[in-house]
Amino acid sequence: MSISFIPWWAKITAKVVLSRLPIEYKFWKDIGLFSHGYMEQPNYAYGVFKKHFDRAKPKAGFVSLEIGPGDSLFSAMISLAFGGSKSYLVDAKAFANKNILPYHAMAEYLEQKTLTAPNFDGLQSLEEILDSCHAEYMIFGLSSLKLIPDKSIDFIWSHAVLEHIRCSEFSETMKELRRIIRDDGVCSHGVDLRDHLGGHLNNLRFSERIWEGDFMANSGFYTNRIQYSQMVNIFKKAGFNVELIEMDRWNSLPTARSKLSHEFTHLSDEELCISTFSVVLKPV
Repeated sequence: MSISFIPWWAKITAKVVLSRLPIEYKFWKDIGLFSHGYMEQPNYAYGVFKKHFDRAKPKAGFVSLEIGPGDSLFSAMISLAFGGSKSYLVDAKAFANKNILPYHAMAEYLEQKTLTAPNFDGLQSLEEILDSCHAEYMIFGLSSLKLIPDKSIDFIWSHAVLEHIRCSEFSETMKELRRIIRDDGVCSHGVDLRDHLGGHLNNLRFSERIWEGDFMANSGFYTNRIQYSQMVNIFKKAGFNVELIEMDRWNSLPTARSKLSHEFTHLSDEELCISTFSVVLKPV
């Protein structure tokens, strides 16, 4: 049976148990239990980057920051091909594939797009590839952001990542992004508010005490449960103007209101039915 048909409660049980086993992330990714998206696919990675690039329209020679690159660091190559001068890729852990063969495939894909691809001749490690792309891979989340100099970034972007930042660190993370972005810089973010168990609102069934505890938060399905209006207010308090680019909604609540924890029952159906949205942020 495909894992996509496993009930949400069974996925939680499995992930809580299996995430405690001394087995590398790559194994769980290969069997489809834990995954950080599709950024190892050149066409997908290119399409995601281009979408955010087209929204932000950074200036020539831009410095970029991707939040949450996940399983590949292809965006370092794509950023360079689009005219970037330097890139940062910040994640919570070292999830990226270190096998250099996929990066050669990405280079071939860029050449097919008549874009300039980095020359990897003689390079034998991911670290060497990153150096050739003028890129830094930083794997300590908020602590890594604090190491980036003030007003040094032109283009910040993320794709289905902001919802995974720990709730306790979200506001501070946005303040750090405001600190490091230049006054004429632009952010582009796509946010997925669906639970990462079955695409509904099952994550809202749990009390804050249970959900935000390390036991649950470190089990591979955590989302911060910050809803659209609250997230927009945090962006604004951090010092950004917010432009809504697109929004998707459910026609009705996908999880019954009676099943939600009391922390969320005061929210309107209109708020809870927002499943995904994209915004462009610019410094005030």
